[in-house]
Amino acid sequence: MELRVTRWKRYGHDRLYANLPDGTAVGWADVETEHITVLVAEYRDDVIAVLTDHLRNVAEPVAPQKTPPLLPPLTAADDLSANRPGESLLDKSGPGLIKRVVLQLLRRPAEWDSWRKGLAGERRVGAELNRLERHGWGVLHSIPLADRVHVDHLLIGPGGVLSINTKKHPKRSVWVGDDSVKVDHGKPAPYARKSRAEAKRVARVLEHHCGFPVPVELVLVFVGVTDLKVVATQLSVRVYRGREVSALAPLSGVLTAERVEQVYSVARHRQAWSQVPPAATRKS
Repeated sequence: MELRVTRWKRYGHDRLYANLPDGTAVGWADVETEHITVLVAEYRDDVIAVLTDHLRNVAEPVAPQKTPPLLPPLTAADDLSANRPGESLLDKSGPGLIKRVVLQLLRRPAEWDSWRKGLAGERRVGAELNRLERHGWGVLHSIPLADRVHVDHLLIGPGGVLSINTKKHPKRSVWVGDDSVKVDHGKPAPYARKSRAEAKRVARVLEHHCGFPVPVELVLVFVGVTDLKVVATQLSVRVYRGREVSALAPLSGVLTAERVEQVYSVARHRQAWSQVPPAATRKS
């Protein structure tokens, strides 16, 4: 008896049906598990033969897994776990003491002031993040990317990888929308957009060296603000005040303990960040 085979995909199932010429189903196979179910015992041998043959044809070839590039042995100079919060800002050169005093007396803003505020904000948030190590999280500060840009903090643990951007706006009011941030109702600042691009770069580096997908979430932390209003409906960035980052501690279910250790060992290695790896096409 010649059986006809048709493929059926519905509701998350993928099956091959063996049918008689009149369309009656006499057996089927699950494409994913390759388990064959015979519906009519009379046609058992024919069902198994025809479905086994078709399963071979529909099996998708398994792409060879690329071996992640090896990093050199970690040295003290390349170990980013020794970085202090705000480490990247400590190298900034500012005006001398006398000039700083004059600028303060004249109340003139200087680039050094933004560095000073940024450093204070990163130190405060970094101290709060360090407390999360007792909950199984690894914390890294001032991660240098390939083009002299730095990630303020990385939090790596059972809840995945969190790329944290710190913004210090003392005694200011901050409004956060879907893709923009306003300080004291001023012009929209591209904090969310820049953080999103930063997180994508982090994910590319970690996946390139780990060899498996690494989920990276974005976190914006505002320090010293008098009011923080989040009205976003589709914002893909977590938003907190400085001392609220402890709420990240219970996050879990994303990375196993083994993968947390593997991701952290890559992230702490300075040379992993020295080049931007090519963008990879993710499978859906």
